Amino acid sequence: ISPLALLALVLGTGTRRIHVSTAFSAKAKVAMSRFEPGSSINYEKMHENINIVRRRLSRPLTLSEKIVYGHLDDPAGQEIDRGRTYLRLRPDRVAMQDATAQMAMLQFISSGLPTVAVPSTIHCDHLIEAQIGGVQDLQRAKDINEEVYNFLATAAAKYGVGFWKPGSGIIHQIILENYAYPGVMLIGTDSHTPNGGGLGSICIGVGGADAVDVMAGIPWELKCPKVIGVKLTGTLSGWTSPKDVILKVAGILTVKGGTGAIVEYHGPGVDSISCTGMATICNMGAEIGATTSIFPYNHRMKTYMEKTGRGEIATVADLFKDDLVPDKGCEYDQVIEINLSELKPHINGPFTPDLAHPVSDIGAIAKKSGWPLEVKVGLIGSCTNSSYEDMGRAASLAKQALDKGLKCKAQFTVTPGSEQIRATIERDGYAKILSDVGGIVLANACGPCIGQWDRKDVKKGEKNTIVTSFNRNFTARNDANPATHAFVTSPEIVTALAIAGTLDFDPETDYLTTPSGEKFKLEPPTGDELPSRDFDPGQDTYQHPPAEGGSVNVSPSSNRLQLLEPFDKWHGKDLENMRVLIKVKGKCTTDHISAAGPWLKFRGHLDNISNNLLIGAVNIENDAVNKIKNQLTGEYGGVPDVARYYKANGESWVVVGDENYGEGSSREHAALEPRHLGGRAIIVKSFARIHETNLKKQGLLPLTFADPKDYDKIRPDDKISITGLKSFAPGKPVTAVIKHSDGNQDSISLNHTFNETQIEWFQAGSALNRMKELQ
Repeated sequence: ISPLALLALVLGTGTRRIHVSTAFSAKAKVAMSRFEPGSSINYEKMHENINIVRRRLSRPLTLSEKIVYGHLDDPAGQEIDRGRTYLRLRPDRVAMQDATAQMAMLQFISSGLPTVAVPSTIHCDHLIEAQIGGVQDLQRAKDINEEVYNFLATAAAKYGVGFWKPGSGIIHQIILENYAYPGVMLIGTDSHTPNGGGLGSICIGVGGADAVDVMAGIPWELKCPKVIGVKLTGTLSGWTSPKDVILKVAGILTVKGGTGAIVEYHGPGVDSISCTGMATICNMGAEIGATTSIFPYNHRMKTYMEKTGRGEIATVADLFKDDLVPDKGCEYDQVIEINLSELKPHINGPFTPDLAHPVSDIGAIAKKSGWPLEVKVGLIGSCTNSSYEDMGRAASLAKQALDKGLKCKAQFTVTPGSEQIRATIERDGYAKILSDVGGIVLANACGPCIGQWDRKDVKKGEKNTIVTSFNRNFTARNDANPATHAFVTSPEIVTALAIAGTLDFDPETDYLTTPSGEKFKLEPPTGDELPSRDFDPGQDTYQHPPAEGGSVNVSPSSNRLQLLEPFDKWHGKDLENMRVLIKVKGKCTTDHISAAGPWLKFRGHLDNISNNLLIGAVNIENDAVNKIKNQLTGEYGGVPDVARYYKANGESWVVVGDENYGEGSSREHAALEPRHLGGRAIIVKSFARIHETNLKKQGLLPLTFADPKDYDKIRPDDKISITGLKSFAPGKPVTAVIKHSDGNQDSISLNHTFNETQIEWFQAGSALNRMKELQ
């Protein structure tokens, strides 16, 4: 028995453990990860903070409250009111993917700080395009992105950041395998950071400027989240998978039902879900707008940590288990109950991840709706569903088909989540089975999930259906084709539909036909939760930050990278006579505001990537995309071109939008681009959380109509003045004066969620400017 395990037996639980925990901590500091032997887990501090807050609030705490309040900068003085006050927090670590890390590191360089204050990592997963297959695609990406990878590697080395090279795997899978642990608070520059909630972590997606705050050692602000409880009863079995839990929840809560809240799963059903299955559920909580999602610490998490070489962390987590589960009698702002024994396999889509259907109904709905029934491509993998268990369950179905002489009728792609998963499924034979059934194994990267897919089988504009185990299915997201009907489901259902080749196949009831004419039904999928022979780590793809940092160079002539210039400060007056750049009709996600796919290559060059500003948004004036009227010339042009024209001619502008504006990715560029091209305010019915914060960080005014009907009062040729900015204060609305071209005007009230600190960002021109003022 190890010394730590022995200690756990000696200490016991409850009060006795608390008395001896201080003595324990002095003797045995456990590293946060094997890559950072100098950084220790500090459960004692979290425990102390929880006790301070519990005494103050005099009530039981939810699990998410324990971990969030356990990371307060000032637990004794912080005002705490769920859904109202802003919390100042001290996260434990930061993680950045390569597309967002470029801007985050450029901002960190601008801050002038010598090194990061908390453990931080960069993960190269977004810039690898799926084209031929894993090995060739990875080499091509290394060649094309050499300048960017070199910048990220040298910046990581200089500022003390761990660097995961291209081919390592998807950021969220790497975090689950190496960095997440029960009770950690991690912020990541990607909206699917909440994946870590499957390991009992509070992992929150943010923009790069938030990451810079944490890396700079400044307390990080978050609006005190409400807590939605999802009580799970019953047991998962048969064709139903963890993915079906979140597909069901998305159907209940919709794409904005979780905004401003943490979704906390609890109840007896939790123990029937694997650790990686819990991660799948938390990952896709981003699709309901949730701040993050989390599961309570249990034996599934402990086993996963032991299998991934973190048994010591599991032993310490056992000591502090009371802090890693909700208090009995804690209260949630809303409770949803799901009986896992009754839950059926689901498939969501097309075009939005909250359009939920049982798999048994999708064929009839598709016929009625005119959606193409033929499945052109089935794609499994992504940060949401690329675990060993996922691959094993998909392979169990593929093997049944192969044994009967069948292969996939649809094209089939497989994306391993990490180098460790790739190496292990290759060793254990899953990769061969998936390949034999017709699958192409892609690189360990995001690939088609984020639009990095050089798709050749259909022409742009050709109506077709694909099914994926990804998380998002916005229009044109995967393949840049707005006519592609993308559906999100579990890897098991994707595999079954790829074999059948049609959307109206229900594997629970329908039969397949073998080449000899025999009818047979697929048995429900099976797969080991974790490899019996432990994981094969594969190739070593991690770069430790060296003791001496070195230098970082950005060429002034580069079209991929550009050092940042500070944004201008607020001039101290009201913002008058601003043009309406575009009045957006309907859904406007960060994909509409700053497209991914081929634009990813410009994520480190603000001026170049600004050429995609709002090119996917629908203009209410003409129902067209990327076609707006230049009010100075009277001619129609692309959104970025008109914005640049206004800026060059000294005209400030605003964007007017609908509900849940900025839904989707943590894409900071969707806030940087309007600021760079002369935007001053974004006025909408409601915002998605991350995007609203990103806009504030860059010195823009995110404002919401006090009366949503006032959206209808604004015309494309109006001029808008925002008044009352000299007395700009928390909780105090501002006024917009709308001057119409016919000489009439309207005055409307606009709400905001700025606090005192955020108002200082606006006045300084950006949060980064304010940080420099305070140095």
